[in-house]
Amino acid sequence: MLDVKLLRDAPELAEQKLRSKEAGVELEPILALDLVVRELKQRVDECKSRRNLLSKEIGEKKRSGASASSLMDTVGKINGEIAKLDEELSLKESALHALLAVLPNLPMDDVKISDSAADNVELRSFGTVPKFDFPFKNHVELNEELKLFDFKRAAKMSGSNWPAYRAMGARLEWALLNYMIDIHIENGFTFWLPPLLVRPETVYGSAQLPKFEDQLFKVKDEDYNLYLIPTSEASLMGLHADEILDSESLPLRYVGYTPCFRREAGAHGSEERGLIRMHQFNKVEMFAFTRPEESAAMFDELVASAETILKGLGLPFRTMVLVTGDISFAAAKTIDIEVWLPGQDRFYEVSSISNCTDFQARRSNARFKTKEEKPAFVHTLNGSGLATSRLMVALLENNQRADGSVELPLVLHKYLGGIKELKS
Repeated sequence: MLDVKLLRDAPELAEQKLRSKEAGVELEPILALDLVVRELKQRVDECKSRRNLLSKEIGEKKRSGASASSLMDTVGKINGEIAKLDEELSLKESALHALLAVLPNLPMDDVKISDSAADNVELRSFGTVPKFDFPFKNHVELNEELKLFDFKRAAKMSGSNWPAYRAMGARLEWALLNYMIDIHIENGFTFWLPPLLVRPETVYGSAQLPKFEDQLFKVKDEDYNLYLIPTSEASLMGLHADEILDSESLPLRYVGYTPCFRREAGAHGSEERGLIRMHQFNKVEMFAFTRPEESAAMFDELVASAETILKGLGLPFRTMVLVTGDISFAAAKTIDIEVWLPGQDRFYEVSSISNCTDFQARRSNARFKTKEEKPAFVHTLNGSGLATSRLMVALLENNQRADGSVELPLVLHKYLGGIKELKS
């Protein structure tokens, strides 16, 4: 959530920046309501000040034996006025809070302004896109012989766009997860296995609610009001909601593994078959809490950790700085790492790393302090480290051989009991 003071102090600049992310943003209703809230607060303060002065005068009259009944009647009326103002103020503050909750984060000044993903800037690339001297297959076609996934039986149980991994497919998925977690632990991250079901205030804090509620799965149960997490970013952010962290404990580097659940899969084209876009997928998530002045350096650290994984797997990828219209709702700056998928003949995002500044921290009330200073909001950063579904696709398609077998990266051999290839 944005600090309304930023909008109040530079409304034209703030609106211009926000519209570079969402074209329809209008600040006038928010600023008008903010003015009403501030005026109501001032009236409440004035009433309380009058009441305090009269209460003091009542005390003096009582001590001198004089009648204070008329003053007490006046105080009673003031109390009634305060009660009415407080009720109105509460309603107006709730309305203002609701309007602020759907505003995206302000993009940083160095983020390119554009509403087209075609304008994203390539920062660097790694590896060479393979050229096959045989008719290559996509991962769905490779699976016909390798029997790594069972999409038909998954659909029988759950409907379309749900995965079922089997045999070496399940083992390879588990190997990828363990490899990635080990890399992040080596890079100084603390490993978490957080809850998969969380309360509304948790997904609100990470900024999935209220704007993206239609993309979330929710539990229908009269005893539980819970959401399936769309990413462990929500759970990891929630770890320190409503806490004041010791400044000396920062930065905190966390990495979590969870399945992730999203409703969005059905909205995309039929060419994205198999594992490309699923309702459920596995993801290793990096998350960091930092002091504001340290978040830029931490951003680079998260990007480097994600790139290390892809380099170890030997997959061709590119690192892209996203334009304002392509960065996420909560982000002030985002870098996507995209891996080459031969079956799609294009690069696909496997990691999205964002600096959310204090946007999530304000929603979650996550703060830090030193002994000398007042509490201030932390900065939070998150990044896929990585999501396995498209990573699996990239691994299979880029490393396939003419006979339909697949060479496995050296870094995964130890997680697979020495198995070096997949073959039917």
